[in-house]
Amino acid sequence: MAYRIIQWATGHVGKHALRAVAQHPEMELVGLWVSSEAKAGKDAGELCGIGPVGVKATRNAEELLALDADCVSYAAATDYRPVAAIEDMCRILASGKNLVTSSFVPLIYPWHAVPEFAKQLEAACQQGRSSFYCSGIDPGFSPDALPIVLSSLSERIESVRAQEIFNYATYDQPETLFEVMGFGKPPGTPVPLLIPGSLTLAWGPSVRMVADALGVELEEIRQWHEVALAEETFEIPCGRIEKGTVAGIHFEVQGIVGGKPVIVVEHVTRLRDDVAPSWPQGIGPGNYRVTIEGMPSLRCDLQVGYTSKDHNIDGCVATAMRLVNAIPAVCRAEPGVKTWLDLP
Repeated sequence: MAYRIIQWATGHVGKHALRAVAQHPEMELVGLWVSSEAKAGKDAGELCGIGPVGVKATRNAEELLALDADCVSYAAATDYRPVAAIEDMCRILASGKNLVTSSFVPLIYPWHAVPEFAKQLEAACQQGRSSFYCSGIDPGFSPDALPIVLSSLSERIESVRAQEIFNYATYDQPETLFEVMGFGKPPGTPVPLLIPGSLTLAWGPSVRMVADALGVELEEIRQWHEVALAEETFEIPCGRIEKGTVAGIHFEVQGIVGGKPVIVVEHVTRLRDDVAPSWPQGIGPGNYRVTIEGMPSLRCDLQVGYTSKDHNIDGCVATAMRLVNAIPAVCRAEPGVKTWLDLP
């Protein structure tokens, strides 16, 4: 019997999840929610680049909540609406539908970072006898699940460092790049990603997941960041970067033990490969790297889309597949908020 799935939103991750669900041999797409009037009424297959599948997109959430479905793949944007997104998710869970999502990344391991949201989601799960799971590629895999898997090769671990070293020039999300991350802005401009506490909110859960999996008690979580400025004006596909504005962002979120960082998530994000050459360099334009110091010391480089034309698209596909591939396990799980540590 196929799992009956509703896809919720068709943005830069949702459209890939939609395509995967529609073509999955063990899943049946039964509903599709979209945010825009332009997409409403269109066949789901048309919106994800495959042939017609016989499911029409709708903006009527109540209609979808009334459907008989096993799981909702939720990929709606949450940068400026986390409270509304949690309300959406709670309604879905309370209706008896399991939910997988990459939206609002603190939910990958929520009990420390966003405890009130976690309580709301847990209550909705218990009401609907449903399960909730948040994941993605980063957070959700490269800075948490992957280091935990690699740790099984270790006799002794002294430190863990998980890096994303990416060129974001082709990331086709101008609002995220310019307004959330602050690319193209004068240095010091307040933006959501870099306000105090934001980095820890987003990537602190990954640090805590690794710590808990390894039995490490953290004293605190710290964060720092720096930016690099464009030495000349240049164009990227979704906008213009003026000379003297932000063209690179480098940050760390650090789990502290004995006054020292021992579990670290580090991001090195450039809009051109020649920006900040002294910062860590990856293998290719899209690189996730995990380094474990200990016995033995280990380094794992994961290249995303190394043969494709656009590694950023491939990263979005990978994020979507972390959700779709988890659906059977989430549907079989006992009711409640689940993390990667809870699933088989």
